[in-house]
Amino acid sequence: MALNFKYLTAKLAQQIDEELMSTAGAFSIEQLMELAGLACAQTLARVYNKDKYPRVLVCCGPGNQGGDGLVAARHLGMFGYQPTIYMPKPGSKDIYQRLKTQCDNMKIHTIPPSNAVDDLKAALASSDVILDAIFGFSFKPPIRAPFDSVLPLLTESKLPIVSVDIPSGWDVEKGNAEGVGLQPDVLISLTAPKEGVRQFGGRHFLGGRFIPKALEEKFGLNLPEYPGSDQIVELPRTKL
Repeated sequence: MALNFKYLTAKLAQQIDEELMSTAGAFSIEQLMELAGLACAQTLARVYNKDKYPRVLVCCGPGNQGGDGLVAARHLGMFGYQPTIYMPKPGSKDIYQRLKTQCDNMKIHTIPPSNAVDDLKAALASSDVILDAIFGFSFKPPIRAPFDSVLPLLTESKLPIVSVDIPSGWDVEKGNAEGVGLQPDVLISLTAPKEGVRQFGGRHFLGGRFIPKALEEKFGLNLPEYPGSDQIVELPRTKL
């Protein structure tokens, strides 16, 4: 396994995403979300067996990160888990709405927006693990409403947390410097790890098995090999 993979700044992560969806990569946003969400679902399933952790609370933000979460919720349902979707602020884009409809069609429960905080507390009390897909690499502190009341509740629940790409509340380059972000047990980085998670000490996976060799070489990503047909690969633990 390559140990000297590149950590991405926000600017570089954005540039790679743009190239993936340009003629260089020729991917659609739908393709990338589907592959990313599948990797997220596989990571949770790898660490938290459905026999012991069947009830997954999938917390989705309004952007592409939330879209990844909705895809993951659908796959988790197919894997035999019992996902519940919580959206503090639902996304307005057409792709987000279609992903949500796909989950509705699978009879995956979504917490209604009314009285959301009390409903979130009840959902946390009846969940086994959290999938955090709230903020992506474009997030910049401070945390604003309604998320400023949501993140503390997730932390106070003491449930294990799997974060997508960057733990919610962390700066993509400075990490949890302000101390307001989630402290997940597991992180699934997408494309390549971000600068802010260099010191992350939990179990760390890489997902998004879609980077063309040409782009990997162009940006010097030096990605590890994915084993067999897996969509994820576990990275060595950081020594703190």
